Amino acid sequence: MTATVLVRKLAAGAARTTHASGQPGRGPGGGEEFGPSRAADRRPLTRRLGPGPRRRFAALAGPALLLAAWCLASGTGLLDPRILSEPWTVVATAGEQLASGKLQEHLGISAQRAALGLFFGIVLGVVLALAAGLSRVGEALVDGPVQIKRAIPSLALLPLLVLWFGIDETMKVLTITLGVFVPIYLQTHAGLRSIETKYVELAQTVRLSRLAFIRKVVLPGALPGFFLGLRFAVTGAWVSLVVVEQINSTSGIGYMMELARTYGQTNIIVLGLAVYGILGLLSDGAVQLLQRKALSWQLTMAG
Repeated sequence: MTATVLVRKLAAGAARTTHASGQPGRGPGGGEEFGPSRAADRRPLTRRLGPGPRRRFAALAGPALLLAAWCLASGTGLLDPRILSEPWTVVATAGEQLASGKLQEHLGISAQRAALGLFFGIVLGVVLALAAGLSRVGEALVDGPVQIKRAIPSLALLPLLVLWFGIDETMKVLTITLGVFVPIYLQTHAGLRSIETKYVELAQTVRLSRLAFIRKVVLPGALPGFFLGLRFAVTGAWVSLVVVEQINSTSGIGYMMELARTYGQTNIIVLGLAVYGILGLLSDGAVQLLQRKALSWQLTMAG
């Protein structure tokens, strides 16, 4: 190889390096590197396009900021205590209610109602989703009525439910169930229908039984949709609970708030709202934790 040819090749390598990185690369000895730029190779490692690693207790940052804004507005007088009680007043009220045992009593009853409604709603939603997702006949029979129910708010059914079941626990649990099963059904059914046909064909090829097909293909494929529906369902359970406990009820957090409204006790009303908010935040966090454990095999941006 002549010297002229060698010089031309070295010059071409330097031009490629400069074009790829915007500046000449450096070789191991400090000279210019004639090849792919090292800066270009490092870009995927130094520049993250995703949300980054998960931080512990990061979910508490938003509520903590909201609480700080509330304290600041109350402390500076920007927020009239007659409109919204101060945080320290609410904390003192919580201590009084805990000391008297009233808060624990109402909280226990509310939690029992929400848990029963959530349980029955999950069971009903999953069963209907399986019936509609695994059979065209089931879909024809189930999906239409569920969509009709979806268009009718559960709270609009309260007058009928009161006439049919009275104002006892059955009516309250049934109202929560109706607010829970629709998101469970919708998201689980969508998860079932999003399972790729190649997995169904593979199950047919290896001659899986119907039960084995449901256990190994259907349920894992529907889990992401189910957990998304569960997050909506948990919120729906607390929303429905707030309403049913403020209508002809004699116990529960909602009843405590309604009684406080009668006497103009803003601090107790805000305490009830804070309890509902904390319960909602904790239950959603529990669902997310369970989702990460159950779907650890998924590689997604959620981490």
